[in-house]
Amino acid sequence: MTTTVPTTVPDHTAGARREWELWRAERTATLSLPHGWLSLTALHWLSPHPQRHGDVPGEWSATDEAVTVTASAGDGLVLDGDPLTGTRELRPLDGAPGTPVEAGERVVEVLRRGTSAALRVRDPRSPLRAAFTGVPVFDFDPAWVLPGRFRPATAPEDVTVSAVVAGLSHTYRAAGRVSFEHDGRTVELVAFGDAGGELRVLFTDATSGVSTTGTVRSLAVPAPAGDGSVVLDLNRAANLPCAFSDHATCPLAPAGNRLPFAVEAGERDPR
Repeated sequence: MTTTVPTTVPDHTAGARREWELWRAERTATLSLPHGWLSLTALHWLSPHPQRHGDVPGEWSATDEAVTVTASAGDGLVLDGDPLTGTRELRPLDGAPGTPVEAGERVVEVLRRGTSAALRVRDPRSPLRAAFTGVPVFDFDPAWVLPGRFRPATAPEDVTVSAVVAGLSHTYRAAGRVSFEHDGRTVELVAFGDAGGELRVLFTDATSGVSTTGTVRSLAVPAPAGDGSVVLDLNRAANLPCAFSDHATCPLAPAGNRLPFAVEAGERDPR
């Protein structure tokens, strides 16, 4: 099937720049939250044997089904507003945000990734958060606001990608493919999300590991129009948490989403 890619988008440079500036301000505010991604200070993988991990209160262990924690009142752990004492089982969902357990001003996020489980510590006093002044970016360039076309998947398609953590992988349901033109060639990328809603594209390009992060960037694509047309504003290509912290478990880009040209737009390498 031949996909016709639009070649122009309406000239709305001034409005796009203003929206981009608002997006940047929202990104800075979100990253600066007390328990946001810049607050990560540790990632402890659990074993079947109960044990303490660093300065995290309680003894923790995990099986393929559940995470078990044993804590005393003196440990000061709080789950869903109630003191966590004795022995409890937690069942975080694979790939989802973890179950938050409060430990004073810190949050211990209990998460599952595949058959493995871990504790991720979020500390508002993180040195990374304290030093943060904003994400470095390329200047806004209207040339990187590109028209494209979305082609929904005709059947359910699960795509498994590697992760920044060795031995870990992530599986996502592909919504379809997004295509656009660059320098006379048509590029097609796997898109995740809801075929009728906002899409997400994970990608690398020739700037990766040079001026942008060496892991992956993510682009949110607004919901396609009725005819499948989309607009890809690569000025909003955003870093995933692994660009900031070694305590993240981010996915990498699907093999087909590795662009051979430089996308000098969006967020730069923050390290």
